[in-house]
Amino acid sequence: MTVLAPANEAELAEAVADAAAARSPLEIRGGGTRAALGRPVQAEKTLSTAGLSGISLYEPGALTLVVKAGTPVAEVEAALGAQGQMLPFEPMDHRALLGTEGEPTIGGAVACGVSGPRRIQAGACRDSMLGVRFVNGRGEVIKSGGRVMKNVTGYDLPKLICGSYGTLGVISEISFKVLPKPEAEATLVCDGMDAGGAVEALARAMGSPFGITGAAHDGQAALVRIEGLAGSVTYRTGQLQNLLGAQWRVLEGTESAGRWRAVRDVTALTGEIGGGGAIWRLSVKPSDGPAAVAAIQKNLEAEAVYDWAGGLVWLRVPEAGDAGAGIVRAEIAARGGHATLIRAADPTRAGVEVFQPEPAPLARIARGLRAKFDPEGILNPGKMG
Repeated sequence: MTVLAPANEAELAEAVADAAAARSPLEIRGGGTRAALGRPVQAEKTLSTAGLSGISLYEPGALTLVVKAGTPVAEVEAALGAQGQMLPFEPMDHRALLGTEGEPTIGGAVACGVSGPRRIQAGACRDSMLGVRFVNGRGEVIKSGGRVMKNVTGYDLPKLICGSYGTLGVISEISFKVLPKPEAEATLVCDGMDAGGAVEALARAMGSPFGITGAAHDGQAALVRIEGLAGSVTYRTGQLQNLLGAQWRVLEGTESAGRWRAVRDVTALTGEIGGGGAIWRLSVKPSDGPAAVAAIQKNLEAEAVYDWAGGLVWLRVPEAGDAGAGIVRAEIAARGGHATLIRAADPTRAGVEVFQPEPAPLARIARGLRAKFDPEGILNPGKMG
């Protein structure tokens, strides 16, 4: 497959404009670590954003970062960490779950709308975005938002682009608000708790005044994270332990951080696609998560990991047939949630609705938006259905 590798935004715009003129579909890639997300793309050319790399502007005092789309997430986190700061949304690394290689890029994290455990406290990826620059399907450079936290001008295109999987435009640069990195963290752990009991306990923790920044059940134990100034973390951990019970033990420092990296990257469900099964990402009301999984397990072998206090469920099922799509979607729809197929072999992803089917009015709006942003349908065609 031909790979187009523009080195800057002007070359990126030219490459897209040429493809539009020739009606030649493009598969958009950053580091390639999330290429298996969505439906397979049928294209003869790959457009790589890896050459659009580097931090354009970083003002620690203003909590503002402007970074090019092809910049590795690790490079961004290292630069922020040197100043005692961080990306608020704790972006997931899909490599272990998808069995991919390469380096995750910040543009890929935005394009796929990736958010980790801290979402319950700091918001999603889109909530940290101040502005975005991207090239639409005509080869035009579009700028929306700005570089300051009080920017309110124009349409909120950053939130539209976030999670659009490259189907509306090719991201060239993103502006973020960042946050101070916590001085300390601690995790309360209760081993051997089943999912139902864990979600009830997580709800009690979330309802407390102790500033929870992570609440999960990793398949083996219930986990609650507290972050902040060292003295505050110690006090709040003790208070929360009194609330939840003495059976909750405390992890600190690197041991705590490692446990949350595992939750973030869903390492409990990793494995080769052929032997590891399909992975679904379910979004439900937190209290409905265990019941939904229990209902699915009556008809389908399944393992689950719960994040966001139970509102995000990662489900591993056998990949045979439709990878459980009929059963999973029926149970989730009955609870007002939605389900996305995250991991499966290409034939399965090509034959199953990967993303939650949209109601007809929303589907018409989505088609209309794609027609405006990408009239020739050349950007990741078929990726989202």
